[in-house]
Formats: sequence, C-alpha cells, structure tokens
Amino acid sequence: MKMGRDREIRRRSGSSRVASDDAEKNNRFENPVVANKNKPIKVTGGVLIFITVIMVAYFKYKMYLKNIVITPLDSPKMNADNSTSAAVNPDRFWGTYRSNLYFGMKTRSPRPPVFGFMWLAHTNQMPPPLRHWCDQGDGIPKYGWLKHDGINFGIQEIEEKTYSLKTSFVKREGGKHGGDWSARISVQPKRLASISGQSEELGNFKLSFPKSTSANKGKYDHLISYVHRLDRITDVTKNSLRVEMWDKQRTVPYFSLGGRLVPRESPGGPNFMVHQVTVQPPYEIEVVFESGSFNERPNTLSGEELSKTLNEFTERFDKKFTDTFGLENKGFSKTDIDIAKAVVSNMLGGIGYFYGSSIVQSKYNKEPVEYWPAPLFTAVPSRSFFPRGFLWDEGFHNLLISQWSPEISKDIISHWLDLINTEGWIPREQILGHEARARVPAEFVIQRNENANPPTLFLPLKRLVQDMVHSSDPKDKEFLKSLFPRLKVWYNWYNISQVGAHPLTYRWRGRDDKTEKELNPKTLTSGLDDYPRASHPTSEERHIDLRCWIALASGILSDIAKSLGENWKEYESTYKVLTDNNLLNQLHWSPQKQRYCDYGLNTNKMMLKRPKPPPEMMKNLQPGQPLPHMDKVRVIMKEPTYQFVDSFGYVSLFPFLLKIVDPDSPKLMKILSDLKNPDLLWTDYGLRSLARNAPLYNRYNTEHDPPYWRGAIWVNMNYLVLSALHHYSETSQYKGPAKSIYTELRNNLIKNIIHEYKRTGYIWEQYDDKTGHGKGSHPFTGWSALVVMMMAEKISLKLLSLFLMILDDYNDFWGKKNLYRSVAPKKRNKQYFSINFNSTQLLIQTLPPEEYSPQKLVDKKSIYSCMISLKDFISNENINSQQTQVSHLVWNCLKLGHQNCSKLLQKCKKTKNISNIQYNVDSIMSMNVFLCIALTPSSLYSLFDTHIFLNVSNDAKIDPLQYDNTAMTLELLHFAWTLTK
Repeated sequence: MKMGRDREIRRRSGSSRVASDDAEKNNRFENPVVANKNKPIKVTGGVLIFITVIMVAYFKYKMYLKNIVITPLDSPKMNADNSTSAAVNPDRFWGTYRSNLYFGMKTRSPRPPVFGFMWLAHTNQMPPPLRHWCDQGDGIPKYGWLKHDGINFGIQEIEEKTYSLKTSFVKREGGKHGGDWSARISVQPKRLASISGQSEELGNFKLSFPKSTSANKGKYDHLISYVHRLDRITDVTKNSLRVEMWDKQRTVPYFSLGGRLVPRESPGGPNFMVHQVTVQPPYEIEVVFESGSFNERPNTLSGEELSKTLNEFTERFDKKFTDTFGLENKGFSKTDIDIAKAVVSNMLGGIGYFYGSSIVQSKYNKEPVEYWPAPLFTAVPSRSFFPRGFLWDEGFHNLLISQWSPEISKDIISHWLDLINTEGWIPREQILGHEARARVPAEFVIQRNENANPPTLFLPLKRLVQDMVHSSDPKDKEFLKSLFPRLKVWYNWYNISQVGAHPLTYRWRGRDDKTEKELNPKTLTSGLDDYPRASHPTSEERHIDLRCWIALASGILSDIAKSLGENWKEYESTYKVLTDNNLLNQLHWSPQKQRYCDYGLNTNKMMLKRPKPPPEMMKNLQPGQPLPHMDKVRVIMKEPTYQFVDSFGYVSLFPFLLKIVDPDSPKLMKILSDLKNPDLLWTDYGLRSLARNAPLYNRYNTEHDPPYWRGAIWVNMNYLVLSALHHYSETSQYKGPAKSIYTELRNNLIKNIIHEYKRTGYIWEQYDDKTGHGKGSHPFTGWSALVVMMMAEKISLKLLSLFLMILDDYNDFWGKKNLYRSVAPKKRNKQYFSINFNSTQLLIQTLPPEEYSPQKLVDKKSIYSCMISLKDFISNENINSQQTQVSHLVWNCLKLGHQNCSKLLQKCKKTKNISNIQYNVDSIMSMNVFLCIALTPSSLYSLFDTHIFLNVSNDAKIDPLQYDNTAMTLELLHFAWTLTK
C-alpha cells in the first residue's frame, strides 16, 4: 500500500510541477500540503536504493551462476601443486606421458619440455608419410609396448610394412631434477652431437646423441624453428622438407629437413628442433638425457651400461608379472603370456600426463567458458583414437592398474577427483591442451555440467579402500581423509542432478528429445552411447544402470565413512534401500518379459526413411539435375506409450553385474538362463551387448552412424559378468550353473581375444558377435586389457587362501620322515569333503586311509570350529592378508580342540598383524602344532596346488613334495580355504 501511495504522489507531483511551476514556487511556504511535496522524493530515493541493491545482488547471483561451473571445489586438493614435481615425486617425474605419440618423453609439469620421435619412409608418396602421432590412418600393421613397468623402463616394437623399429627407454634417479633417462631407437633413429638447455623444472641439462656403432652410415639434417602450439609441430616439420640426393650419381632422392627456419615474428627465437638421421637399415642410435644436478653419476647411461640396465629392469618386470598374475600355473603357453605382458605394458605405457583447461558450459552460460587450468595423470583408452582421459573408462583401467601398482592407481584417481568443481561435477571427457583438442571433433569438445558419466572409479576404489582401511601406513589414512570429502560431494551431485521424477529413481541427462535423425536418441552420458533406451526421452524415464551405480557408490562411501569415524548412516541407509530387491523389482522388473528393464515413453515401431525434398527446393531444379540429397529421418509407425523398454542386453544385467540381486532369488536363475541363450546374448566369443531378438539389434542409429553398443562384444562388461558369476558361484544356491557359465565364458573370451591379437597384432575396442573379429579402434588397451585379469582369474575383490599342514608330534614325525617317499603323487586318489558357512567354503583334501593311517586325525567338527575361529579373527580384526603378506601363523594343535586354538588367536589379536608371529623350524617341531600358511592371490595358482612353498623360518623355503634334510615332507592333509569379501 505504501509503495502504491508513493507512486501516486510522485505521479501527481510530477504533473503539478509541469503545469504550475511558478505557483509551486509562490506557495512553497504558505500551503502546508505544497510545502511537504519534497517528502515523497525522499521515499523515492530509498526505494531506488533498495531497487539498486536488489539489482546488484541479482547481477552478482547471475555472475555466480555463470561462474559456478568453473569454480573448483572448496576442499583441500588430493594433490598438492608440487606433488608431481621432481623434488616430491622424482621416480614418476619423467615418463612416456605423451600417450598420443608413437614414442615421446615428457615431465609431469604444467609447461613440460617434450621429446618425441618422428620418422618417414622415402617414397614417392606426397605429402611424405611422416609418422609422429599415433594414427590409425597411418596403416601401421602393429605397434605397442612389449614390456613397460609404468615407471622405470619400456620396450616397444613398431612394425612397418617393409621395416621394423624398436624404441626402448630406461630411467636412472639422481640429482634434484628427476635424474637421467636414455632411449635407444633401432633401425630409424637420429644423429646429433648434443644439445644443452635449461628450464625451470629441469635446471641445466644436456641431451646427447652418441655415435652409432652400426656399420651403415647415415645422413644428418635438422630443423630449428618455432611453433606457438604443440599440435603444429608435425605441420611445420612437413612444410620444411626438401628433396636431396642420396648418392653421388644423384639417382636416389630422399627428404631432408630445411635447417634453421625461424619465423621473424617468433618471440624469443626458436623453441623446438628436429634432428634427422636418414639411414639404410639395420641401424641403431641412442639418445641420452643427463640432468645437470646429478653430480655423482657413476657412468653414462649408454652402450653396454644401457643394455645392462634394460636387462635388469626386464628381469624385474618378468618376475613382478609372474608374482602378480601367475599365468605360468594357469596353463597358458609362453606366447600367450608374452601377449598378456604386452597388454599390461600397453596399458601402463599409455598413461599420460596432461595439463590445460576443459571447455565447459552450463545453462547459465551463453557461450562456452574455460575450466581452471589443471593437471591430469591418467590412462587412455587408445593411443591412436582416444589419447585422452575418459571418466567412465578410467574406473575399468584402474582395476588392472591397481593390481599392478596401487600407488600409481591412487595417483591417477586423486588427479581425477581434483577436477571436481564446487557443484560436485567432473567433466566426463578431458580434452586438455591444444595437442589433445586437435584430435577431437568440435561437437565433442564442449562439456556440459548437467551431464554425468558412470562413477566407475568406485570399482577400483572398492578394493583399494579395503586395503587402506586395514593398513597401518599413515599415508593411507591421509589419502582416505582427503578422498572422502571429494567423493561425498561427487556422490551428492549425482543425487541432485541425476535423480528421476519419482523417489528412488534415476535418469541420465543429455538425451536429445528433439532429434529427428536418430532412430533412438543416444545416451552418451551412460557410457553405452547408442544402447536402446526409451524411444522418446522424457523426465519420467527410469534408468536401471544409473540406479545400480549409485547403490555401489553408497556402499563404498559407507565403508570409508566408518573407517574415518564420519557419519556413515546416510550412505548405509541409501545402500540398503537401493539394494532392496523388492523395491528394485517394483521399479524395474518387467513381469511380462521376466527381466530387468529401463522404463519410459517407448515404441519399437519406427524406422529411418528418406523424406521427399520440400517444394521450395524443387522449384529451381533443372531438367536432368539430380534430386537434392535429404538425410533420412525417423518415422514413427506406432505412437509410444509408457512401458518397460524391451531391449535385453548389458543394461538389463546391471543388478546382476553389481551383485545386487539376492543370491537365492529365483530371478537370478532366470538371468543365468538368459545368459546362456544363443538367441539372446551368448556367443562363442563372449556376451554380445544386445540380444539378437531385440528390435534395434545391429541397426544403424542414423543414416551415417553404424551400431556401436547394439550387438558387439565389449570386454569391460564381460569382465563385470565374470565377476558376478564368480560371486554367485560361491554365495548362491545356483552356484552350479553360475560356475559352469563362468568357466565357459572365461575360456571363450580369452581364446578369442588372444586369437585376434595373433591374427591382427592388436587388442581391439570391441569384437564382432558373429565372427569374433576385432572391430573399432586399435590398439585399444584400455578396458579391453582386462583380458589379463580374466586370464589370472583376478575376479573377486579379495581372495584369501590358507593351506594347512598337520604335523605329527616331534618323535613320531622324525620316525616317519621317509614315509612320504613311498607315496607317489601320480597314484594319489584325491578325495574331498566340504563345509559351508556364510560366503565361505572349506574344502578338505584327504589322502586315502591305505596310504597313511589317520589314527590321530581330527574330526570334521573340530576342523569346522577352528576354521570359524580363524575366519572370525581375520574378519573382525581387519587382517589384510594381501597387504601384510601373511606367511607365519601357528595354531596350537587342533587335536587339543577349539579352545586351545582360540587361545593362540587371542595372542594374535594383540598385534593385529599375523606376520609378527614368527617361529623357526625347531619350535614348530617341538610344539606339536599345525602350521598354517596364508598365500596371497599372486601365489595361489590352484585350489589344490601341490607345489606350495612353506615359509617357516626367515627365508627358508621347504617344498612339501620334495624330501630334503629338513625332513619337512610329511603330508597328512591339505586344507584349502577361500574367503571372499
């Protein structure tokens, strides 16, 4: 009312002022009404100030909304600004971090010096076939790392059609700037005396090119020039090439570089050089980088010293590979194992270090804006086609990387989580820097902050967190403390931005509901791109895969919160709700199709059809002129209705893949049955992505977009299937079918992937469901490298295996020390009985009574009681066998019963570290005990492996199948106990 009154007074006073200004002057002090005419003006000023404040606040809020997408999360970063520097992390400072190059070295720093390898064959082809970036268009028959440990060394082969190249490098720590490294390039290398330089990260350095020992001589040329962006190096190099003559008769031409070609406008002179060596194979040279701060260098890392160091690292790599994956005892041939080594090496050798800003946009930004500059240490899916970071790929990558090196994996994950903005969003595709951006079509560069990606980082975090929670290393606790706030904000962002229209439902954003050319609008944000969803995107959609991802995240966050003493109840409650099978079935189980499904506005009656040109395009058409080209558009033949989406495939399996389906649910048996049905997903090469009878199986999504996730076999999803089958083969009443399918599927996948590698030289992005042939980009040693995990059966998150040997009393033992010689292993008739409790299965292998009199053997009940004691002890006391490398645990004689066994375990509780309890051979003999050997998964080759080494005293290793002077050859029982968490 007051504001209305003020407006009316202002209106009237304004009229009066215009009409009778003179009268106002005369009556200003005589008429009290007129005399008070200025009061409304004071009120107006107050209102104007108020409006101004509101406007300022409004514009500030608008600016806040515009900037929120590029505002970092206000939480301590997991990586300090100098965490990748030579001073803090010297062993990973230098590396082959230029993932997009055939061979390149650089430092993990924002403005790194970069070194790369180019080569070309002298042919009549124009422009010359200059190799630099990994490019499928180069048509190289095969290339990739044969061995690479992720840190110290690597050996790579590149096979051209008429010659081959070998690049190798090795590092040596020393000084204050990351130490030295040397590279050896065989057949097609370079020649220069040396280059000296200086940079902030490296200090003074020298790059030298020792003379080649090869008999064939080369010709040497160079280019010294300037580029303003890294992605321009190849073009500038090509443009500098000229034709020279190789022989004196001037009959053989070759390309040479143009020397010093520095543009006048270059600021500060040249900033890159290329050293060219033109040779006739065979040929070999070395490149030696020496840090100026390495003052106590024992020798130059070249020649024999380089060969010696490479050999040492190669031997270490081979040993670590065997210890980690144990393929020799899985029945694989040497060729297959070499392939597995190459696959792991390509994953590790493809890890890159990037620095730059993503191009992002929110609904509040009219134009795209730049994210803050940030580093990213990450693996890449494909060096040739996807040489950059992808959020959903990276979780799968680190299932393998964390198996090889948990520290490298934690380094990668922490870099990704440092990219979270204040909303809790991480751009799903990281295109950092000009070099990376040059490889990406413009329409995919911009990242939008309403779009998610599957939070697959929780997959490797599940195992890593379990290990860190039980770790006594303070660094692990610090890592968890810095990890938790960022995971929490990331998790909250999903539960705000990706929720569905109804409680407990979730929906991927980013689908185009206005498209006319797509048969089924893509869901790029799900990671499954063109996998069929509801044909008509609406806010009522329910996506089952996203719901399952959030369930997984909820459980892991609950575990982390508990370990840190944080509030865990919210995450635990969410986990219980999202894994409640009754609620899940209400929202996503189709009673008609008897399977889990998405839900939304859908029709299967549609097709792509080329429309007729509109009349206005036909008006000016001349006789004989072809009709204007019109792209095909989607035609709906039956109106959509809200329903469960009938597209059985990977998405339908998610409650099974992430182990949400109850182990004894009848629905599990239906899922297992569907897996084996060849009319649905089953093939001789792996499980296809979409059932053969699905409406969109192998159909193009647009006129130009071939099917992608509509039938092809993808290794990452098959790995999740194997993990689920392994889980249910131990926990479900349907364990028989689960185990059978697991065995057959694993064999099919491994056999086909290795066969294709031998046939083509590459690991592929996907595999054809009809022929098994590799398809898509290559080499693709991103998640397809999980084949090595399948070979090693690194399927369950933790496998603890305990092998027990019952030793008789001291005198009786020595009296029968030669008994075992009379028992030939090939004549043994192995018998088993089993005891099951919870998710644990105790398998007991016995020798037949005629081979040894079991007069003093314990009964099953005693064994059962003691096994439960050990199980509870390990579970409750948070003993992590894989980390503590349990090798010494002595049980008091089980023949004395459960009570005495428990007493010894009580002693173990005081240390909470089984490995602290040490006994020598004599004490074992005199105590009349059971010796329990806990072997880590890396040395567990089979449940009843008879070639087990018992670590009983310091480094003493005693083979129970080989009689020696220690007389530790008496075997009465083998116990194999697997505990899966």
